[in-house]
Amino acid sequence: MIKADDFIEEAGRAGFDFYTGVPCSFLTPLINGVLSTPALNYVGAASEGEAVAIASGAWLAGRRTVVMCQNSGLGNAVNPLTSLNHPFRIPTLFLTTWRGEPGIPDEPQHEIMGGITQDLIALMRLEQAPFPRARQALGPALDHAAARMEETGLPYAFVVRKDDVEERALNQPPRALPVPGRREDFPASGERPARAAVLERFLSIVPEEAAVIATTGKCGRELFTLADRKQHLYQVGSMGGASGMGLGVALNTDKPVVVLDGDGAALMKLGTFATIGAYAPKGLVHVLLDNGVHDSTGGQATVSPSVDFAAIALACGYRYAASASSLEGFEGAFRAALAAGGPAMIHLRIAPGSMAVLGRPTVNPADVARRFRDFVTA
Repeated sequence: MIKADDFIEEAGRAGFDFYTGVPCSFLTPLINGVLSTPALNYVGAASEGEAVAIASGAWLAGRRTVVMCQNSGLGNAVNPLTSLNHPFRIPTLFLTTWRGEPGIPDEPQHEIMGGITQDLIALMRLEQAPFPRARQALGPALDHAAARMEETGLPYAFVVRKDDVEERALNQPPRALPVPGRREDFPASGERPARAAVLERFLSIVPEEAAVIATTGKCGRELFTLADRKQHLYQVGSMGGASGMGLGVALNTDKPVVVLDGDGAALMKLGTFATIGAYAPKGLVHVLLDNGVHDSTGGQATVSPSVDFAAIALACGYRYAASASSLEGFEGAFRAALAAGGPAMIHLRIAPGSMAVLGRPTVNPADVARRFRDFVTA
């Protein structure tokens, strides 16, 4: 058994300085220790997949990250670990617990995952090791994990067993309630604009110093077709993770950060709205391009026509939110969002469909990630 402070100290020496995750009783000492250390950053995520996306964003902003979660939530992390971290070669130290360890009594919901935890990690082609239980083993284990992540560009997992870490009290100040945000509506008549037209207008007004994350699907493809810039990241997988990535970036840079999201993706990870509102990065502008369909898969309808995303954003703590349905309304809302400070939401209802001649990013995702990281950290 080790002390939480021992791990935090050795992890800090190895450069790990940004934590996120979802609690587990096996992780309580570690999470309490991180939360009780003022110099460290910990973002409590709404889901394990969201935590992976947040950590990915923090890495893109130059941090060395740790994700902590229970193995029962490992399934929630499979999608971003395989479709975000792997193609973009984004590393993180991944701490998952071993609830349901064979031979140790536990709750029935942990039985299956307890029997397959290590196999599932291996199936995702991630290296792993048992969590170091001795103080003298911590340094070498963390150095090895850091070296392997540097070499492979992939996450490295430690599997944490019950009582690996000594109990640690929590010393966390209460979270202050956010000041009520401000809403603006930019009504318009006539046809809704095409996404490509919105992106063209966006490219003409977005600040040159802004980092831009485009959600998976045709949004990123259209942005790349219109203009490929070093500050663009085209999310090719991990649907729903763009907003979490944007949060991770925005918490670790003074540059403006713009997330170009979609209605289907936003609905998939709606809990991220609450996380963004709570941690309130001032430079984040969340643009939701809502065409009411899953455009990349044949135009199947989403439920977004009945959803007021601007109202949801304000209810979650965003400082500014606007709704619009025209290019002029979008430009007015975007300029107002930049002036208001973040987090800000712009809910823009657009027409379904995409460009007739639509390319795909030709830059390797790992190269996209590293040029984006170079831009953000410059």
